[in-house]
Amino acid sequence: MNTVRSVTHASFTIERIYPVAPANVFHAFADKDMKERWFAMPPDWVDTEHTMDFRLGGRELNRGGPPGGTVHTFDARYHDIVEDERIVYSYELYLDDQRMSVSLATIELTPHDGGTRMVFTEQGVFLDGVDDPANREHGTNLLVDALGTALEQRA
Repeated sequence: MNTVRSVTHASFTIERIYPVAPANVFHAFADKDMKERWFAMPPDWVDTEHTMDFRLGGRELNRGGPPGGTVHTFDARYHDIVEDERIVYSYELYLDDQRMSVSLATIELTPHDGGTRMVFTEQGVFLDGVDDPANREHGTNLLVDALGTALEQRA
């Protein structure tokens, strides 16, 4: 466990255009089965727990990791949900019992040329050098690309 204490504040915004309606993109965040298609752990990891209560005040917990290795935990709370338009949630990430970060994420969905423009903004506090903003932004880009693939496969 890292014992050096530090705090790094950062924010980033990622935009994507998806060739489906905002309702389809919203559904990909709101439906547990659909979300598991793109918000997934690496195929060789063991998924020990995924619960999702997608509602105002609801919680999502996703926990797992490599067999016999470090457990990664995503623990989120939903603060604002406007169907087909906006999702705001906060989340903590952990490696085993060590908190890596606390973030506020905002997803905005707007119609765009017969599809959807998604703007994902994250404001984060990265703790004790366990993770860094560039790494998080890279990982989030991979996730929203996986979302695009899942949306195309479903269409």
